[in-house]
Amino acid sequence: MNIFDFLRSRKKDTPASIAKERLQIIVAHERGQRSQPDYLPALQKELVEVIRKYVNIDQDQVQVALENQGNCSILELNITLPDR
Repeated sequence: MNIFDFLRSRKKDTPASIAKERLQIIVAHERGQRSQPDYLPALQKELVEVIRKYVNIDQDQVQVALENQGNCSILELNITLPDR
């Protein structure tokens, strides 16, 4: 096999195949988000509002994670507090 055969045998990416691949990525991302409860973003927003009454923090300084272990759900809240 020479270099010309290799170049001719390469599959060209068509706009349809590129669009299909991008759609598959979006669908996979959306399916991954479904595992989170619907109330989690609202809960995070409310927690940030309560904490802001006492400490000046930004929304991006708070991470909320929900982990399921058997029949128990664990809600983990990580907040980066400013230095005093």
